[in-house]
Parts: sequence; C-alpha cells; structure tokens
Amino acid sequence: MSTHSPHRQASWDWRAAGNFIGGGAGSGLLVLGFAAGLPAGLVAVAGGALIGLGLACVWLEIGKPWRAINVFFHPQTSWMTREGIVAMALYAVGGGAALLNSPGLLGLTALVAAGFVWCQGRILTQARGIPAWRAKLTLPLILATAAAEGAGLALVLAGPTGTEVPWLGQGLALLLALRYLVWRAYVARLKAPADATAAARRLDTPLVLAGHLLPAVLAASGLAVPAGLLAVAAGWVLKYVLVTRMGLTQGFTLPVTPARGRGTAGPGVRPGWETGP
Repeated sequence: MSTHSPHRQASWDWRAAGNFIGGGAGSGLLVLGFAAGLPAGLVAVAGGALIGLGLACVWLEIGKPWRAINVFFHPQTSWMTREGIVAMALYAVGGGAALLNSPGLLGLTALVAAGFVWCQGRILTQARGIPAWRAKLTLPLILATAAAEGAGLALVLAGPTGTEVPWLGQGLALLLALRYLVWRAYVARLKAPADATAAARRLDTPLVLAGHLLPAVLAASGLAVPAGLLAVAAGWVLKYVLVTRMGLTQGFTLPVTPARGRGTAGPGVRPGWETGP
C-alpha cells in the first residue's frame, strides 16, 4: 500500500530545478534589461548565458544526453518541445542582438524570452500527478519570480554600465510585492501531500522576510546591488524548493482491492492525499 501513497518524484532533481532557475532569471533579465535601456549586447549575452546554463542542467539530467534531439519531436503535445523550439528562436535573435548591440533586436529577443518562460511554467502545470506543480497559481508564480529576478539583475548591471534608470529600484519593489502576493495566494490555496505543504510553510517566513521585505527596503534606500542579488537569490531558492522538495505525487486510489481467480474483491483503499469521493 505504501507504493501507492504520495512520494517525492525521483525524475527531476537539482538539475531540473537549474533549468527553471537559469531560464527564469535569463528571460527576466532580457525583458527588464530591454525595458531599462541597458546595453543591448551585454543584456543579450548575460540573459542568453543564464538560459543556456539552465538548458545545460537539463541536458546533464538526460539518461542518454546525445538523444536530446528527441525533445524537438513532439510540439503538438509537449511544452518541453515548445520550450526547446522557442529557445532556438531566442538564440537566433539574441545572437544578432549581441553581435550588433542592437536595441531593436534585443526587444524582439525579450518578446521571445517571455514566451520561453511561459513554456517553462506550462511544463510544471502539465505535470498532472504533482499537485504542487499543477496548481492554478504555479504559472503566475513562475512568471512573477522571473520578472522580479530580471529586475534584480538589471539593477545589478545598471551601475557598472553607467546606465541611469530612475524607476528601476521602485520597479523592483513593485515586482517583489507582486511576487509576494502571488506566493502567499499560492500557499494559501495549495492542496498537496503533507510533506509538500510542510516544505512550503518552512520556506514561507524566510522567503517573505529575506527575499521580499529586505530587498524592497534596500531598493528604496538606494542600495541597488544587494537588493537585486537578494531578489534573485530568493527566486532561485523558491524554484529549487518547488521542484525538489514540493514535487510529491498525489498517490493512487483503488476502487476495490483485486482478488485472484474467483475470489471476492476486497474493499477499496485511498492512500492518496485526498480522501473525498
């Protein structure tokens, strides 16, 4: 019966989390870096490098890495395939933005990057057997943290490049507030196995204080670099916990216990996390 009970999935580990970490941060930087008017070449290279590191983590996770080409064969059903296709378009356009230092091409890259992080969120929501991932607010949470991470990274890069962006600190504070609201709503509505909800509760207080309140105060005080780094680190920790600690299956329900031969079937069992009909 324990084999049917909720358990932590073993298919995705820190390498899968690394894909969401790098992909979200890189996509967010491409969007917010463009909006802030940072140097196009630098933003394209930095954002593309983060996304590339995330994809490399997934490649390392594949049992037979040289068969990675198979990921492109199911665009009609797989959000992972769509993620890979969008990534190819992103590097094609982003490469031009980097080589030509073109703000126009960076803007197009930012648009593609928004599609990329959307695909990443949909990969999680399509994991029907993982309640913490398929929740309705998982996609908004992935998008909100990508935006906050992008603003944090843009704030970090603005100083060394000499780019004056008066609104970026306030923008980071607003995006942190948005991520906070989405996170709190996600936790409040989460229906998942006990270990998954316990992981969310353990993360909640440090995430709110060190990952939202403190960087918002630092940003409002003009301490751009520590504010940006804290905002980014909080998003990375959130996604790591979501993928590796909260990824529990829901378990199975058996309407009746099967019997051999002509024996009488036994009563059903509900070892899953939900006990209702």
